[in-house]
Amino acid sequence: MPKPPILGRQRRTNPVVWCFAIVCSIIAATVTIGGIVVFTGYLVIRPKMPLLSVRASRIENTAYDYIRGVLAIRLTIGIMAENHNQKTHASFYDTRLALGYDGVRIARLVAGPFDVGKNESLELTYVVESWRIPLKPEEQYLTEQSLKKSNKMLFVLKGGSRTMWKVGPLGSVKFALHMNCELLLPINGSVVHPNCSTRSH
Repeated sequence: MPKPPILGRQRRTNPVVWCFAIVCSIIAATVTIGGIVVFTGYLVIRPKMPLLSVRASRIENTAYDYIRGVLAIRLTIGIMAENHNQKTHASFYDTRLALGYDGVRIARLVAGPFDVGKNESLELTYVVESWRIPLKPEEQYLTEQSLKKSNKMLFVLKGGSRTMWKVGPLGSVKFALHMNCELLLPINGSVVHPNCSTRSH
């Protein structure tokens, strides 16, 4: 008659393993709940990126010295800060833009920190007046061609801003806004509404 098998002592699971499993379960549950909260908050709030855009710009006055190759110019540029979020205001700070002409920086457009209300916009108007801008020979040629033939001058607006807004229970969201636009403006003072706005990073 065969002998019954002898059962040894059963090995118990190490308490450290149990603790690790419990911690992992808590982390997984927290991540799942957090994902549901974020997704629900997004559906309810539907956050939209605040932005800066060039609303209008024009050349008010131009004077060019053909003998010395020196340019004097006066421009008006309207920058619109837009916040299309319906449930929270947006804050803008570190707003710095550089206006250039044929590689020559002629002005810096700067704004201190400011807020834009819910689903509102705020216009920043800059009057740029630059005198005695020395131009290189190639820049002089392009300027003379612009004044005599095309009757338009090309400017470049570069720079950006930083923005922050609250997304309900999700906390604050921060983004950097970057602008790189070309403004082709007629010298007769006509107002131009360029399609120019910031991109987020």
